[in-house]
Amino acid sequence: MKTIREFLEEQINEQFIQAVLSQSRQKDGISKVKIRPVVEKGGLFYQASSQAGTKVFHKNYKREELLSYIEEAMRETFGQLQIQGRQKDGSVLVSRKGKITMKTRNHETLPPARIQPHNRVKNYILKEGTAVPFLVDLGVMTAEGRIVSSKYDKFKQINRFLEFIEDILPRLSREREITILDFGCGKSYLTFAMYYYLKELKGYDIRIIGLDLKADVIETCSRLAKKYGYEKLSFCQGDIANYEGTEEVDMVVTLHACDTATDYALEKAVRWNAQVILSVPCCQHELNRQIKNELLAPVLKYGILKERISALLTDGIRAELLAAWGYEVQLLEFIDMEHTPKNLLIRAVKTGNKKNMDGLRRMLDELHADPTLLRLLCQTEENPEGKGV
Repeated sequence: MKTIREFLEEQINEQFIQAVLSQSRQKDGISKVKIRPVVEKGGLFYQASSQAGTKVFHKNYKREELLSYIEEAMRETFGQLQIQGRQKDGSVLVSRKGKITMKTRNHETLPPARIQPHNRVKNYILKEGTAVPFLVDLGVMTAEGRIVSSKYDKFKQINRFLEFIEDILPRLSREREITILDFGCGKSYLTFAMYYYLKELKGYDIRIIGLDLKADVIETCSRLAKKYGYEKLSFCQGDIANYEGTEEVDMVVTLHACDTATDYALEKAVRWNAQVILSVPCCQHELNRQIKNELLAPVLKYGILKERISALLTDGIRAELLAAWGYEVQLLEFIDMEHTPKNLLIRAVKTGNKKNMDGLRRMLDELHADPTLLRLLCQTEENPEGKGV
């Protein structure tokens, strides 16, 4: 059997595109590391971007240094390594008992990695100066590829969202069609961006369905999808709670679905066994009407504080519930707070490892809270780790 070092020697080569270390065994500190090739004056390096909370730290390694770093990180800190290459992907899993599982999977040849200078202007996935048809029609770009000044924040938001998707590419199969559902797609800036990035730039076989309540929005988006020749991008009118148009989905996206609409989308994602969930919640009112706590009463009497505390608690509870139903969950900053207060993104990746809910159950009892997502999940499927909730 190969050692991790031997496996890395084969994977980190001229075909290497990126790697992600995840499933940290430490409660605090670095939760994930993303690795990519960069160029400095001294030649080719590998930049490790380590995420700790909302902060990201960068460090560059030569190849041998990188191999030693990853080997030690898998032994001491992380339980999973995903490597993406031009022709082959690799993965390493280390169980809590120390069992090591290494796998590789061949796929169609991808374009070479975009190796950029280390000290560079922000490198967006969608480039300034290169006109993208849907961004032109949606008013974000001019026909010459210049970003419309009033839409620059939207341009940054789209690219930031695509970076979140880039991180989870190793979880999307290349062997079959991938189904993605976008609940509450609205004008569909990000829906079109997903299709363009995954289909046109990355070559994935995908089908994306956008759902929204507004008939005029659906009509416009459907017309644009047809104009661009996006045959596997469709839009339909309807609400999240009653949508039953499919039985299996690979990725569910829900952006700014108001209040408990987010909960209905998350429950459906779990029921469909979605491998990836990306959710930016909005207007979290439910807990604000419910929570009561004698110890916190002096603070909760201030309406604005109760509203903010309720919003944070709502998304923390959602994250814990997804973890209890077998997901690895991260709460990430979507875009800078100066652009919008609705900037928290829940990213959940299916692992099958279910987290115990005892602590969450005690907290909900203390707050007198009965969140919609918990009720929906318990109706859908009993969670062995959450019995009696």
